[in-house]
Amino acid sequence: MRKFLYLLMALVMSVALAACNDNSSKKEADSSKADSKTEAAADTKADAPMKVGFLYISPVGDAGYSYAHDLGRQMVANMPGVETSFVESVPEGPDSERVILNMARNGYKLIFATSFGYMDPVIKVAKDFPDTVFMHCSGYKTAPNAGTYFGRMYQARYLTGIVAGAMTKSNKLGYVAAFPIPEVIRGINAFTLGAQSVNPDVEVRVVWTKTWYDPATEKEAAKSLLDVGCDVIAQHQDSPGPQEAAQEKGVYSIGYNSDMSKFAPKSQLTAAIWNWGVMYKDIIEQVKAGTWKSEQLWWGIDKGVVDIAPYGPMVPESVKTTTEEAKAQLLAGEIKVFQGPLMDQSGAVKVEKGKTLTDPEILGMNWFVKGIVGTTE
Repeated sequence: MRKFLYLLMALVMSVALAACNDNSSKKEADSSKADSKTEAAADTKADAPMKVGFLYISPVGDAGYSYAHDLGRQMVANMPGVETSFVESVPEGPDSERVILNMARNGYKLIFATSFGYMDPVIKVAKDFPDTVFMHCSGYKTAPNAGTYFGRMYQARYLTGIVAGAMTKSNKLGYVAAFPIPEVIRGINAFTLGAQSVNPDVEVRVVWTKTWYDPATEKEAAKSLLDVGCDVIAQHQDSPGPQEAAQEKGVYSIGYNSDMSKFAPKSQLTAAIWNWGVMYKDIIEQVKAGTWKSEQLWWGIDKGVVDIAPYGPMVPESVKTTTEEAKAQLLAGEIKVFQGPLMDQSGAVKVEKGKTLTDPEILGMNWFVKGIVGTTE
């Protein structure tokens, strides 16, 4: 009987040990599966493309500013490990803050805010998302994770001014302009100085629209300049409205942002254009490599971020040659657009002979050079 009890106890203990071993094996298997899932998730996260977002002030089909930025986005969209998306027609102010915040919350690691009025919302949102990089176009405020970027468009403006000054017959050039801020003012000044370099008698008449993108208003503003005898229409606007008005009147035009010749093939002499992709590629590569740092980028024609569009068929070879020579001098540093002597509209000397405006002075420019008809407000 005792022997039977011993055998029974041994059997029970054997079953219990087997159960324990089975449970232990199951736990190890479950643990191994969990570790595998964690590692797989980590690998998936590491392999996931970096999300890069873009905010545009106007529709991408505007043929102007937002269109040029989107051409840049398309250039980098196929970079390895990069995924891009954009939101168009985002008004400056609270709406832009909402869109920026939504992008940051949804895992975007790099956000490009492409309009001046997005600056304060960028700085505000950046404080709460230190692991996201924010780049603001044309602004001046920065943070540890927020920088600014822009191009020296005034260099391209100077070259288009040469073309316009050589082609005018009335010596009256019209300029349809958005807002009286330094960015726009220095562009008008550079255009005027370029025109005066080949035609000292030229004057530039300015009309403010107080809008970035309003095709109808821009076109009407151009018509008002045509009515006072301007025979070349330039612009700092986002639509080809001014180009179309010039063509309808049978006079010349200078486009902006992108090559607008398809909208006014008989009118556009050339255009001051952006190549944003070269900046976007460089910034994205820095962020991916972990070498990005907050700074204020202001690239020029030497890096290809600004340029002029192909010349229209009506532009003589002599004018092309003069303009290309000036471009070469700009690239070589032999021409400095804002070099003295420079006078303001009243004839007062603003920059003495032999001196050149500094970058901070150019960035804060709020006065017109002599030869411009219009106000800076």
